[in-house]
Amino acid sequence: MPGGMLVRGDGDDNNLHHNHETAGTSSAGPMIKIDVAYGSAQHQLFVPSHSTVGELKKQIAEQTGLEPEKQRVLFRGKEKEDDVHLSSAGMKDKSKILVLENPTSKVKKVEEMANIQEKVEESIAREESKVEEIKETEEMSKAFTAVARVRKEVDKLSERVAAIEVAVNSGTKIAAEEFDVSAELLMRELLKLDGIEAEGEAKLQRKAEVRRVQGFHETLDKLKARNSNPFHDSNKAASVTTKWETFDSGMGSSTAPPPQPMSSSTKVTEEWEKFD
Repeated sequence: MPGGMLVRGDGDDNNLHHNHETAGTSSAGPMIKIDVAYGSAQHQLFVPSHSTVGELKKQIAEQTGLEPEKQRVLFRGKEKEDDVHLSSAGMKDKSKILVLENPTSKVKKVEEMANIQEKVEESIAREESKVEEIKETEEMSKAFTAVARVRKEVDKLSERVAAIEVAVNSGTKIAAEEFDVSAELLMRELLKLDGIEAEGEAKLQRKAEVRRVQGFHETLDKLKARNSNPFHDSNKAASVTTKWETFDSGMGSSTAPPPQPMSSSTKVTEEWEKFD
């Protein structure tokens, strides 16, 4: 109208209605509804009619969670490629499509799961191995400590045995109880060694200490025998035989032979001297 005023004509309502209908239309064509069946689930998608199957798969992925590369889109029993437009494939408003998971993707998924499981098992195995190594290290450490304690006690007992040996060698009479007590103390340490569970180096150390204790015990037995009979020495012992034991007349008899004349004293003396 003159003066710049705008007046709505009778056809404006039709124009508004037309604009509302075309609001859902894009450069890719009008929006259409596609019914999607995936497994037991049903979905409804609204997409431009000129969209490609690849673009449709993206919206399907948003609804189903199945990635586009793992989808097979079937329309009227045939699989559609990603670069095919919906209109070219014959899809229109209210068309129904079937979505399946690609078998190869299932294989890959199984392989991925298997790889994940393998990695998990390897990780568990490594952890168990570490735990076992720690356990073995702790047990070995305990064994080393136990053997060291016994060694310390055996060192003290070795000094005791050495002192007894010096005394016996010097001719000093030692009480029998001293040998018994020393032997008992050595036996206690031997029992301690027997109760130590050890492997590897610790086992070798335990074995060496056992031999050491056994050696001291044998030394005590020898010293005890010498102490009880100080004159019993195979290197120094001599048998004392009386003159009359050499005569046939006195053999096996407790009666001494008749005395010899004084003139034969020189001969008897010579016989004893020869024996000596």
